[in-house]
Amino acid sequence: MPKPKPQAFLPLKTQWFHIMLALAGGEQHGYGIMQEVLNSTTGKVRLWPATLYGSIKRLVEAGLIEESAERPAPELDDARRRYYRLTALGKRVLDAECERLQALVHAIRVKQALVTE
Repeated sequence: MPKPKPQAFLPLKTQWFHIMLALAGGEQHGYGIMQEVLNSTTGKVRLWPATLYGSIKRLVEAGLIEESAERPAPELDDARRRYYRLTALGKRVLDAECERLQALVHAIRVKQALVTE
């Protein structure tokens, strides 16, 4: 079976992008992802539980993230939590999406410079 190409997933859904970006910093549990997205977007993006866990399910099915078997020390953890991390494919997809968005920002800046001349 051929490996999927990162470009096949682009453009990423907004919530997928934010979840994957949160996981780029390391493994997180669902509530940690929710808080990371809220903080990193200064409250502009809020992932409600149904959206978050539905997206996580689809990201796992797509092979972009996976559940981690590693756990923090029991005294620092809640046994009910599930931890997630990016897969190698997920890292490549996130990199490709970041490049796509950077190119878009560059195109916008070029257009803005032309308008202000």
